[in-house]
Amino acid sequence: MSEDANNERELPHNHLYQVLLPTIFIIIWFLDSQLFQFSTILNQYVPLVIRFIGFALILVTALFFIYSSHQAIFKSNTPSNTLIREGVFKYTRNPMYFGILLIYISLIALSLSLVSIGVFFFVFLAYNKIADYEGTILEDLFGDEYVKYKSEVSKWIPLP
Repeated sequence: MSEDANNERELPHNHLYQVLLPTIFIIIWFLDSQLFQFSTILNQYVPLVIRFIGFALILVTALFFIYSSHQAIFKSNTPSNTLIREGVFKYTRNPMYFGILLIYISLIALSLSLVSIGVFFFVFLAYNKIADYEGTILEDLFGDEYVKYKSEVSKWIPLP
């Protein structure tokens, strides 16, 4: 497989999305949860210790999905010529993006910032667009095998 074909497996300017989305989210999350506390009214009903436990559990889960998907995808320096269906890919078609989204959710769990939930909605839509684009490429590359995989494995929520 040529280097151009390897690079074409991602949405154009994907790296820009991967920098801008968390940067915008973190700025808004920080401003709301730490400085202005404009939409953190739920914090008075949910103790910090509960929020921190939720944050930690979600973050550990996120890091597991990201690490496991990296291990499966980047065994070598080039993308696989076969459809990866083992490991976390048995449970979700987008475990790396799922893990990244869980990091956003972990921060929301820590602050209960309603503004951050609104921003997360747009972040999710962007990741959904990225996943759809990459899914189309994988369907072109792997044909019926990927179509069957799509019918058996959830796009986002890991299912047993």
